[in-house]
Order: sequence, then C-alpha cells, then structure tokens
Amino acid sequence: MSLAVTYMNSPIGWLRLEGESMGLSKLDFVEEEGSDAVNQESLQRAKEQLHEYFDGTRKEFKLYLSPNGTNFQKNVWNTLLEIPYGKTCSYEDMAKSLGDIKVIRAAASANGKNPLPIVMPCHRVIGKDGSLTGYSGGLWRKKWLLDLEQREVQPTLW
Repeated sequence: MSLAVTYMNSPIGWLRLEGESMGLSKLDFVEEEGSDAVNQESLQRAKEQLHEYFDGTRKEFKLYLSPNGTNFQKNVWNTLLEIPYGKTCSYEDMAKSLGDIKVIRAAASANGKNPLPIVMPCHRVIGKDGSLTGYSGGLWRKKWLLDLEQREVQPTLW
C-alpha cells in the first residue's frame, strides 16, 4: 500500500492529511500547501468532512481512522472520540474514564501525541480549572475550535 498525502486550506491554516486505503492516519498543521501524493478516496472524504466541520454543518466525523500508536495511546484517543461536540473535559475526567486516576499524566502525554487533531478532538480536553492547555496546533487554534463548537445558531427574523 502506498502512502497518500493531500493538503487543504482551512480557517485555521493549511492542513496536511496522510493515510492509506485503511484510512486517515495523520493530520498535521503546516505552514503552506505541499504536493499531493497518491490520491486516496479516503483522504477526499476526510477533506469533505473537515470542510463541513469548519462550516458548522458536521458535528461528528464518519471516517476510517488508522493512527499509529501504542495500545494505551489508542485507548486514550478512543476516549477523545467520546467527548461530545461542543463539550469539554479535563485530563482528570479522561483518566477516570480510562479507569485509573493515576494515569492522568500518561493520558495527558498520549493526548499530546494525538496524530489526528480535530478528528480525534483533543482540543476538547482542558485544564481542571477551565484553562486552555497545550495543543499541537497552538493555543489560538484550540480556542478557535472550541469557539466554533460553542457558537449557537442565531434565529433569523423574517
């Protein structure tokens, strides 16, 4: 299987998507567009769904994901998928959902190594006191994503 790479421009900058026929394996924030390599249908689906997410019409991704990581990291990343759109949780909440409060630091570390930010919504994990904590794309992107998910549809007056 050959690795496929595609780029897309988004409201928070250029994104580089990587995957194989098995699904999306990596999403990176990059400074500029690069060259696409081996176009995969799965990456086109990911781009479409990301555009819908940024437009505010998609609340949940329906994609095949194939991130590389340890079993523990994958457990943490699966926990991220359970955080509802527009909601947040703390690292402590995440550790509790994994069944052991003592794994809080390991869970935070695994969260920081999430290869699919946005899709596996690590931006929804915040400090226990409500503060924004680290994010691979920078705190300004984390804030932007959280603000996007908090926007309420304004009623239209006819």
